[in-house]
Amino acid sequence: MTDRLHPLNAPAPGCVIGIEVEPGQAVAAGQVLLTVESMKMELALEAPVAGVVDAVWVAVGEVVQADQPVLRLRAVANAPIPAPPPAAPGPRADLQRLQARRARLADDARPQAIAHRHAQGGRSARENVADLVDDGSFDEVGAFAVAAQRSRRSLDDLQANTPADGVVTGIGTVNAAQFGAERARCAVLAYDATVLAGTQGVYGHLKCDRLLEVAQRLRLPVVWFAEGGGGRPGDVDWPIVAGLDCPTFARFAALAGEVPRIAIVHGRCFAGNAALAGSADWLIATRASSLGLGGPAMIEGGGLGVVAADEVGPAPALAACGVVDLLVDDEAAAVRAAKQLLAFTQGDLPSAEPGADAATLRDAVPANRNAAYDVRRIVDALADRGSVLELRRDFGHGLVTALARLDGMPVGIAANHVHHLGGALDAAACDKLARFVQWLDAFGLPLVTLVDTPGFMVGPASEKTAMVRKAGRLFVTAAALRVPVFAVVLRRGYGLGAMAMTAGHFHAPVATVAWPGAEFGAMGLEGAVKLGYRKELDAAGDGRDALFAKLLAEARERGDALNMASSLEIDAVIDPAETRGWLVRGLRAARARPLPPRRGFVDTW
Repeated sequence: MTDRLHPLNAPAPGCVIGIEVEPGQAVAAGQVLLTVESMKMELALEAPVAGVVDAVWVAVGEVVQADQPVLRLRAVANAPIPAPPPAAPGPRADLQRLQARRARLADDARPQAIAHRHAQGGRSARENVADLVDDGSFDEVGAFAVAAQRSRRSLDDLQANTPADGVVTGIGTVNAAQFGAERARCAVLAYDATVLAGTQGVYGHLKCDRLLEVAQRLRLPVVWFAEGGGGRPGDVDWPIVAGLDCPTFARFAALAGEVPRIAIVHGRCFAGNAALAGSADWLIATRASSLGLGGPAMIEGGGLGVVAADEVGPAPALAACGVVDLLVDDEAAAVRAAKQLLAFTQGDLPSAEPGADAATLRDAVPANRNAAYDVRRIVDALADRGSVLELRRDFGHGLVTALARLDGMPVGIAANHVHHLGGALDAAACDKLARFVQWLDAFGLPLVTLVDTPGFMVGPASEKTAMVRKAGRLFVTAAALRVPVFAVVLRRGYGLGAMAMTAGHFHAPVATVAWPGAEFGAMGLEGAVKLGYRKELDAAGDGRDALFAKLLAEARERGDALNMASSLEIDAVIDPAETRGWLVRGLRAARARPLPPRRGFVDTW
């Protein structure tokens, strides 16, 4: 075989900084022959084939031009192939440094702190995040931050004891197996109670701001584990006085109505941490948690006495006044609830069987018009089995609000609960309904209402709860609704309260129907008779009771569901057993139409 000569040119214009071979040297294909530095980049010239170096035409330090011949290689048949250089033992130094730094972020790096957390019945921030997101999906952002305390502590100390500056932030997927990775992407933030009591540090705020900015840009839901003690006064490196120009709170609030926002609280959540939790659409809290805009130190500092941390704002008490939307037993239950909440905004699921046989609905409302019943059983029977998630159960007892699925479709259900004030809408129920409806509208979930109400709660005591404003908010909220509404009057549809339950009036929903036996009136029928026929009743003497019974029967006949349907004030009267099918057909038809544009800022709180 004839030897072939291969002139080789400079890989780029620049300076020769290394010549690795000399004439007569055998080289292997791919072996580096010389190196040129060009624009601060080192570029290697490699042997295209195995052979022997025939000539070298340049020297170290010489400036060469692009494509200038610098070396000649003779390809020789059966040329000896030099042994490759020995592989470096283990990873490169820079990779080792990265791996060592990452290792300090793990819970295993702080066994005592994590053991103490577990002994208190809690989980670490990273354990909560791992439970929430799908395996292998979480990309952490800002992990290498430490507390802004380098002027008072060593860097080694800060890396060991303030990993991630006390807040884990990143993006992962939640429920990807059911809805696909694109719909499942979610921004996650978790304050770490084992790092400086979960307080908010300077770099932690910067991390949160960065992730919230990305969440807004990509329209990602946000789940925030908010436990912690508020602002951290010990961060002294940052050149600030009070830090009141911090945009984190405004950034999170600006996401209202844009993306679903869920806060999870366990343990103690005070000051800034609590403000963030209270800004979320839904706040999930464990029974052992305590929330407040000021912790014990702030309370005592304000001259308000000495208070134990667990007494500041016990979660059960806050659930009763509407602060907590879901009260759960522990962090594992909180994460399960967060996943279920997110799922309602992620899409449909396969159809499932209803919670009960449709025929049972025929007897769900007692024949006795004054007998109480549990409307939750009707909600469970209409919805897909196991799909109902009730919100704010301990607040606004006269109204049940729940997310559920009908034939796999996510919906919101609002139902009057007659065990409390006969189903009248008091101030708490008005607040509960308005906020629920605004959230549904923001994220495109239809509303189903199950109506059985005597109207708004009235009387001097009720008016002192701001009923005029609370009731008015329902009509203002309803006027801006974009999502389809379907109303089913189970028994009583009286007055303004019934109108508020049907998005403002009986023709505002896509359809308003009633069950047999339902009755209607501008107010409660007994009161309407007493007010409208006062003179006749006063003049009846001993026959007052008989006249009242006669007039009430006439009023009930006028307000009967079939009579309402015949005058077109409602759309139909249906067999209760047909309700689920009627709702499913209506929901599917309504979903075929796109929602109109939203008008302005939406307060989902």
